[in-house]
Amino acid sequence: MRQRRSPQKSRERARPNGEEPGKRVTLPRALSKLGHCSRTQAERLILDGRVSVDGRKVTDISAWVDLASAKIRVDGTDVVAEAKIYLMLNKPRGLVTTRDDPEGRPTVYDCLKDFEAPHLSPVGRLDKASEGLLLFTNDTVFAQTLLDPLTHITKTYHVQVNRIMDSEMLAAMTYGVRHDGEVLKATSATLLRSGDKNAWIEVELDEGRNRQIRRMLETLDVECLRLVRVAIGGLALGELPRGAVRVLTDAELKELRKRAGMEMARRN
Repeated sequence: MRQRRSPQKSRERARPNGEEPGKRVTLPRALSKLGHCSRTQAERLILDGRVSVDGRKVTDISAWVDLASAKIRVDGTDVVAEAKIYLMLNKPRGLVTTRDDPEGRPTVYDCLKDFEAPHLSPVGRLDKASEGLLLFTNDTVFAQTLLDPLTHITKTYHVQVNRIMDSEMLAAMTYGVRHDGEVLKATSATLLRSGDKNAWIEVELDEGRNRQIRRMLETLDVECLRLVRVAIGGLALGELPRGAVRVLTDAELKELRKRAGMEMARRN
């Protein structure tokens, strides 16, 4: 029987040059891990000659540094690690998941005005018409681990549709449907409740393809009326009001790390 390789081991084996995980990284990644900026922004800073390591200017974006010992500066100012922040938002419908929108539409960052952390980023996305649980953090390693397909972190959605879903349609969602040449499938799909003309179903995914549930329903000739993400892994949206934000508890963060294989990596 073939053993499934753990997500952490897969990521560690993929690291070049045999560097110690979490210590020796490229300079753009170092700036990102320290919470100074994104990797794309870091590359621009480096190419513009604004970054120094141990007193020497570095303009090579492929340069490696040791996070445990390197002294990194941007424009002459030391870059130090920000305190890690982990937030959950009950995203309202109508907000786009981006920091700045060229069309001037309201964004999820309008809900984060009370949190003065310049480098908070969403962990994944919810499209403009979708609602529910959305995580934010400045911990790039944590975010990337949750988003890694190898971790198989489940996401649970409650979806209102414009018709009654029979058992065959629900089974088709778990078996897989083809949309534009791509096979899309859910981990599970069950009926929650139904009325005369519409129904609510619960759909669980362990992957994050673009508009996946809406595309699956479209293939089945079903219209999605509302889509609410209610859980990520063991973290439930609960009674958090729409548009409200709160800090994850230590227990919630520990459980997410455990499900992503990060607690095991810490012990090792």
